[in-house]
Amino acid sequence: MENETSLEQKIYNAQSIGNVEPIEFMIPYPSMRSLIEGQNIKYSEQKIIEKPYTTNLDFYNYIQKTANWLQSLDAKPKDIIIIPKLAYPQSEIILYGIWQLGAVALLPGKTQLIEIKKQIKNMIEIDNSINLFDEIKSFSNKYKPKYKPNLSENALITFETGVGIKLSHYNLLINASGIQKTLDLKSNTKYYSNLNPTSSSWAIFQAILPIYSGSVFNKKDPEITIGKNNCFYNLRFDYENIHHFNKNEFAICAENTAALSLGENPIHLTEFSLQKNTLNIKGHSVMMGYLDKRLNEERFNKDSLSVKF
Repeated sequence: MENETSLEQKIYNAQSIGNVEPIEFMIPYPSMRSLIEGQNIKYSEQKIIEKPYTTNLDFYNYIQKTANWLQSLDAKPKDIIIIPKLAYPQSEIILYGIWQLGAVALLPGKTQLIEIKKQIKNMIEIDNSINLFDEIKSFSNKYKPKYKPNLSENALITFETGVGIKLSHYNLLINASGIQKTLDLKSNTKYYSNLNPTSSSWAIFQAILPIYSGSVFNKKDPEITIGKNNCFYNLRFDYENIHHFNKNEFAICAENTAALSLGENPIHLTEFSLQKNTLNIKGHSVMMGYLDKRLNEERFNKDSLSVKF
């Protein structure tokens, strides 16, 4: 007799916190593609990158061109496209271009593609040697999306921990929102991060958070810097030592999208506890699951996610 809670319900229960379920907490945008579109409507002439000088409108036009370029590569909505390692802000533009297309971005981390291909078929690869601006210059900056994913659909798959982790549009937006609230990050703040396009932390801290908060990406004289070391805020991946973290150190857990806490204080709409060799998490940033069904069954409990370390 099968009375066990379904995996889908377990994930939903793990994402609920207190009396607040994911669908009950609204954020300003219905998907990642709507983030830059919304910012452009409100602040089209606002500078978002110091060098090369880029406004919201410039960035949006690059994204539109990129979506048309990706379509010329026979990419379609819901396809999975690997993010190449390009100079800032090219990988970031491709990420948004993928979302504009209605496709899903993939970050291999250090996992070999031959291993990833055992789990994902027909991925689209982009050459790491291209110059995106050269590739897209002949394409139109008018693109009409043929498919608009909803908040609960996959936006990003990351293999940074060695296994495939699925993150939704809502996961990404709510994690960025939690960080923005934690830092009280204001519009026009000079912001800099030095992350490589290999992890969900790059997607959150470098591609999404500056746009979400209206900050200006500025390497020369930033007010806030974020990176793995020697920054105003440093990222740490050894969350098993979280009780020894400094107040300026973010605990990073890909299964919780990216940020888990600043110091020991969880970001908004996140709860966690450590027990022996296990991190237990609840909250809206909890992932949509692993690609590996066995891991899902092993790590999603009735109402939380348990991550081994």
